[in-house]
Amino acid sequence: MKIIGLSGSIVGSKTRTAMDAVAKEIAEKYPEGDFQLIDLKDYDLPFSDGRNYLDYTGDTAWVTKQIMEADIIIIGTPVFQASIPASLKNIFDLLPVGAFQDKIVSFFVTAGSSKHYLVGDHQLKPTLSYMKAQIVQTHVYIEEKSFQQKQIIDDDVFFRLERLVEDTIDTYEASEIIRNKKEDSYGF
Repeated sequence: MKIIGLSGSIVGSKTRTAMDAVAKEIAEKYPEGDFQLIDLKDYDLPFSDGRNYLDYTGDTAWVTKQIMEADIIIIGTPVFQASIPASLKNIFDLLPVGAFQDKIVSFFVTAGSSKHYLVGDHQLKPTLSYMKAQIVQTHVYIEEKSFQQKQIIDDDVFFRLERLVEDTIDTYEASEIIRNKKEDSYGF
């Protein structure tokens, strides 16, 4: 089970802080999972120019290959100007339409206030659905007031992130049972 934690911004610290909490949860409760953090601020990714993702080189080739090989993707994104950041949208643009087929995808959103709670539902879910993801229906929304000095200070956030990880892994395991049952029914 290959799990990618995709921190979808090249600026700020809140999304990465929350992703670190997710990584810790996975390491503690699901050590059999092969977790890898991809923080977009650590990579030099040009804007998509329409090429096949296999035609890129360098960081772009590596990041897209890791995502394509994943079984589970947990996306963390901030809200900027009532939208997801261009760096995350660019990842979607670099990948083929069916990139998330048979992948379980969940996400959390960090934002300055409660005003943009529906950004995940209105922007991420349709894009992920279009790219054929099996989306974990609930997501975690974390407001700025839950952070202080690059630390999460709200215990409820930890609980909700823990539940997100649990729901994501449960969805993956249920999906595997269904997939194996279908494959067994083919008889070859």
